[in-house]
Amino acid sequence: MFGAYLTATREKKPLVHCITNYVTVNDCANILLACGGSPIMADDAAEVEEITAICSALDINIGTLNERTVKSMLLAGRRANQLGHPVLLDPVGVGASHLRTRTAYDLIDGVKFTVIRGNISEIKTIYAGSGTTKGVDADVADAVTDDTVPQAAAFAKTLAARTGAVIAITGAIDIVADGSRAFAIRNGHPKMSRITGTGCMLSAVTCALVAANPGHTLEATAAAVCMMGICGEMAAAASGTGSFRAALIDAMSNLDGAGLDKAEKCEEVK
Repeated sequence: MFGAYLTATREKKPLVHCITNYVTVNDCANILLACGGSPIMADDAAEVEEITAICSALDINIGTLNERTVKSMLLAGRRANQLGHPVLLDPVGVGASHLRTRTAYDLIDGVKFTVIRGNISEIKTIYAGSGTTKGVDADVADAVTDDTVPQAAAFAKTLAARTGAVIAITGAIDIVADGSRAFAIRNGHPKMSRITGTGCMLSAVTCALVAANPGHTLEATAAAVCMMGICGEMAAAASGTGSFRAALIDAMSNLDGAGLDKAEKCEEVK
């Protein structure tokens, strides 16, 4: 179903500007190269607008947030909006501190995001501050399970409609939704939670897929989520977490459209 989106990415080789965290910046650069994209990592306010202008997409990740980069994120995001480039927000750890939470809300107020990707706790925190006084619905659990997929999909569609962004909730079962449609994705492996950066890498890959497939943001985001999960499955035989990280990137570099179509475990939630 999604193989064509990976094929287009490998053909177009989109350049992605990443303002991301220093724990995973090297992994994000390498996974972008592995999926067919190309990375630029620049976070100084003096150059981010220029760098964004020569790229095809912008990845904003608040994992190692500081006051210096907050300004850079806003400048780059607004410039990307002016140019019509897709922008992704990865609100790592939002809710854990006042700075993270305030910054995430300021970014959503100041930048139009194409995709917002996070775990269920992060997305619930975004929901709570996205222009509503109502708390997060009680039936949206802290983990998406087979029993709660319909509720999680409805929750994601509500937030997507409110923000105008495709919402990607990642976990044991992933949910990807816009305001009217939602997918549940069951690719992945538990080892992915034992290394740092799989979420950050997914955000970078998502930017590449979305940039290479204009007009198909929902499907391109779902394709990226499937791809990372499949690569986790392919890498699972690695003997330890260090070799798993390398095998994960190897798997991404070897995955093609046909392999994605064959291995994806994705269904639309009605």
